[in-house]
Amino acid sequence: MATVKIRNIVLGEGLPKIAVPNVGENEDEILASAKEITAAKPDLMEWRIDYYTDGIKDNDQLISTAKKLREVVGELPILVTFRTKNEGGVLGLSEGGYLDLVETVIENRLGDAVDIELFHDEKRVQELVSDAHRYNVVVIMSNHDFEKVPAKDVIEFRLKKMAEMGADVPKLACMPHSAGDVLTLLEATNEVNNEIPNPLITMAMGDIGKVTRVAGQTFGSNLSFGAVGKTSAPGQLSIDDLRNAEKYLEIK
Repeated sequence: MATVKIRNIVLGEGLPKIAVPNVGENEDEILASAKEITAAKPDLMEWRIDYYTDGIKDNDQLISTAKKLREVVGELPILVTFRTKNEGGVLGLSEGGYLDLVETVIENRLGDAVDIELFHDEKRVQELVSDAHRYNVVVIMSNHDFEKVPAKDVIEFRLKKMAEMGADVPKLACMPHSAGDVLTLLEATNEVNNEIPNPLITMAMGDIGKVTRVAGQTFGSNLSFGAVGKTSAPGQLSIDDLRNAEKYLEIK
């Protein structure tokens, strides 16, 4: 498997890395949360800018907050994510507005990595991927289904499609309704992990999907999301519980 370096961490080797979401809704909350997250010593912080309503409306404010955020977290890698409302985010944006915002994140290097959702204008998405690589920003391409677990071949197609479009790390999250659904995701993850070199991120949400958040090393998922305080997705574990579970399941 190829590895992907995000600032000072490497996806694709050893235990799955742990990211903690920062869901502050204003600059003060964002910076206060960043201090708490940094103290918990995750591998990466995900800055969920869809929660930051004022910053989304004002690029200068967003850029200013990003600089302050970097000062707070030091060398902790930052993944910048605007999650659209269709995929579980909190703020609606037009298609053009979303893509322009991602471009702003990349070209001002607001983080070390950027989340780009798969299901947007394909030509523009590919341009953003190329743009990110020119600016030395890692691309995590994502798809989220909060209603169901797609069929196994659909999961595999989407993950491979992301890699074909130039994503460094394909990511897929979905909502299971049975143990069989969880097995579908794990089986698809394992198969794609054996077929393409990219590190993957997959998870099944909710309580029944918690096993997928801790067993990534076994099945081929290389990053899991834990919480310090407020969670950003159903079934998300605290960083301490996640870290302990991963260590218990570690393959040496």
